[in-house]
Amino acid sequence: MKSTGIVRKLDELGRITLPIELRRNLDVKDRDPLEMFVDEDKIILKKYAPADIFTGEMDDLVEYKGKKVSKSTILQLAEIAGLQIS
Repeated sequence: MKSTGIVRKLDELGRITLPIELRRNLDVKDRDPLEMFVDEDKIILKKYAPADIFTGEMDDLVEYKGKKVSKSTILQLAEIAGLQIS
């Protein structure tokens, strides 16, 4: 991880503003969803990209009951269940 040298304070609601330079470099637009991770004493923000809940694959996703599943996973699950897909 490299330091940007940028320091921001939290406002009274616990919010921070991401500087425009970071948003441009990381292609983060207004209202883009960000994922938050914690690694020991670090908070990590990552641009959210939906992925298959089983494999992490990001192509050909289908939503089922609020979860993302790739078509290739669906085919593999059908095969495991003994279903023939033509």
